[in-house]
Amino acid sequence: MLERTTRPVRIAVAIAVLGAGGVVSTIGASPAAADGPGVGTPWVVSVGDSAISGEAGRWAGNTNNGPSLVDAGGSNAYWDNAGRTAEQIRGCHRSESAAVHIGGGVSSLNLACSGARTYTQPFDPDSDFKPGIDFYNDGAGHIGQARALQDFAGTHNVRMVSVLIGANDYGFADILQTCFLNWYTSPSWWPNYCNDDSDIRSRFTASNIEAKTEAIKGALLNIRQAMSAAGYAEGSYTIMVHTYWSPVPSGAGNRYPQTGYTRQSVGGCGMWNRDADWANNTVVPTFNNSVRNAVTRSGLTNTRILDLQSSLNGRRLCETGVGLLEEQGVASWTSAGAVDRTEWVNQLRTTSTIGSPYQIQESVHANHWGQMAMRNCMRLAYNNGAPRSGRCVRSTTGLNSFGEPRMALQ
Repeated sequence: MLERTTRPVRIAVAIAVLGAGGVVSTIGASPAAADGPGVGTPWVVSVGDSAISGEAGRWAGNTNNGPSLVDAGGSNAYWDNAGRTAEQIRGCHRSESAAVHIGGGVSSLNLACSGARTYTQPFDPDSDFKPGIDFYNDGAGHIGQARALQDFAGTHNVRMVSVLIGANDYGFADILQTCFLNWYTSPSWWPNYCNDDSDIRSRFTASNIEAKTEAIKGALLNIRQAMSAAGYAEGSYTIMVHTYWSPVPSGAGNRYPQTGYTRQSVGGCGMWNRDADWANNTVVPTFNNSVRNAVTRSGLTNTRILDLQSSLNGRRLCETGVGLLEEQGVASWTSAGAVDRTEWVNQLRTTSTIGSPYQIQESVHANHWGQMAMRNCMRLAYNNGAPRSGRCVRSTTGLNSFGEPRMALQ
């Protein structure tokens, strides 16, 4: 179980970064020598942050009774090099559960990276390399995602590029950290909300929203530039732009009280109700409005939008109607009906990561079930090679023939 701590530094490092996630290994045979734009096996490629890379895809549901009960991916869940022995870029967390791996005769490559922004963040003493959607190249093998896409697309028949980016530009991790700390360190009779903190409010000013929208537009134009340099006409492929999903319910939809510490010590979702409402009514919509407006401003004619904002509703972290394995009487993630009774978003973990296989950066990300649900959404949007826009939501219960939650594209 999670433990209380009075050391903010521990809590700070326990906040996951919602951003360009890791690269998952390519699925499918190596291309023939003649493969390239318009020729050969069709491919879909994903670029962006952790929300599309597959971060937290190792875990299927939440429990405080031992990680083995929800371990769907194993210790090599994020290994994506040719030999499946390590990550190509440390910390990118390109999981096997990532949405891009739609199958059905379509090969896939995950170039996204957990923690990524629109621009590349080179190495520094405290972090890993985080490729943005740009053409960064240090000459030592470290390149941006747009450059990696360009290199790959020249020798593969890329039919669709899926992209999700922008939340890290807004500083999602800092927002989440502040909301958690404010809840944890203030009493219920005098709550300290995060939504009115000056640092947090500054991220949602008109000028900052404008700047982040322009940055996302630039990332989209970099995708076009990469594909053009690889030999593609704009109408010969589709840019499928994803929106962000809501990871937590509104305050009224949380199954744990906001008083005491149960909300975090058991549920792993410490946050005041008012801040949870603000997250759903302001934070996620602001991210997604920036994404949508960036698409419009880009002037690109080959874009589609896959709206995932409500795709996890009813299965979110601490939401009523679902629960931890032990709360629902489910033995493990493989038990019949587990997908419909457990959460599709990973807990916000603090000290429970110490001495366990859980990783800090997996916190508050869509888990295996959530990733597989969005894979279903991506396949529906790919539409057998005629990509279309739509709003993806849960459909009926149970799993489809691909082992994914049943979803519908409206």
